Amino acid sequence: MLLRFLTQAGFAALLALPLAASAAQPVIEVYKAATCGCCKEWVKHLEANGFKVKAQDVENTSDYREKFGIPNEYGSCHTGRVNGYALEGHVPASEIKRLLSEKPKARGLAVPGMPMGSPGMEGPRKDAYDVLLVKDGGKTSVYKRYQ
Repeated sequence: MLLRFLTQAGFAALLALPLAASAAQPVIEVYKAATCGCCKEWVKHLEANGFKVKAQDVENTSDYREKFGIPNEYGSCHTGRVNGYALEGHVPASEIKRLLSEKPKARGLAVPGMPMGSPGMEGPRKDAYDVLLVKDGGKTSVYKRYQ
């Protein structure tokens, strides 16, 4: 009888693991242009790395960048938001996970421009780029450097 109970409890726990794992990852809201292919590729990158994404096509992504406190000089082709943090441009999922784990006091992360080789901008070459931690007042520091 005890063995049966333990077997059933173990089976129930195994079934609950995927639910617990999916509940742990927050939804990333993405604001992008309807015709932008690299934005769609970035969304795929996020989903492939375990994030749920709610993508919305918008007329002007800079409106969202401004609303979330990211200066235009750090702009790119799409803006996201997760757990109160802004995500500007082709930010790698690994850095988003780090941000959510460390919870620094900041507006969010930005990858200015559209560097080749960043998530969603894969191609024949990989350019060096920085993921910037954007703080209040638009000050930044390098969060991660990709070579």
